[in-house]
Amino acid sequence: MQTAFIALGSNLGDRLAWLQRAVVELQAIALHVRCSPVYKAVAHTLHPGDKSPDFLNAVVEICTELRVDELLEYCQDIEWRAKRRRQARYAPRTLDMDILVLGQISCTTSRITLPHPRLHERRFVLQPWCDLAPNSYIPSPIDATVDVVLSRCRDRAGLVKTSWVLLPGAEDSLCYA
Repeated sequence: MQTAFIALGSNLGDRLAWLQRAVVELQAIALHVRCSPVYKAVAHTLHPGDKSPDFLNAVVEICTELRVDELLEYCQDIEWRAKRRRQARYAPRTLDMDILVLGQISCTTSRITLPHPRLHERRFVLQPWCDLAPNSYIPSPIDATVDVVLSRCRDRAGLVKTSWVLLPGAEDSLCYA
C-alpha cells in the first residue's frame, strides 16, 4: 500500500459535481480517501490576458496498491468518463486529475513524471494539499514537505477557499462547512 495525493480541477460544466464524482470513483481503488477543502482559482492560461472560466480545485489523499502506470490509467479513465478530451494545453476541461506523488517514488517515463514537475509552482494545488496534509513529504527533486514548498511558492494568482467539502461515497451530496 502506498499513499498518493491527486490534484483535482474543473472549469467546465457542473464543476463541483465533476470533482465529487472523481472522489467517488477513486474509492474503488483505495483503502481510504481523504479530501481537502475546495478552492476557487483563476485559470492559468498560455498567454496573459486569455480568458478561461475559473477552476474549482481540491486535493485527494488515497491509499492504494496500484502501481504508477495503473494509477495513471485509472485517473485518465475517470477523466474520459467525465467527458474530458485532451485538446490544447491549458484548455478548459470538465475534469483534470494530476498525480502529485505516489509514496516516495521519483520517476520519469514517457507518460508521467513523479513528483509532478510543476506542483511547486501552483498555489491552487499546494494550498488545498497543505490544508489536508501539511507535513506530507515530497520526494526528490523537491525534497521538502508541502508546507515548506507552499511557503516558497511564487504563484500569486487569485485563490479563494470555498465552503464546499467533497465527501467520499456521496456522489450526489456535498457538505457545506
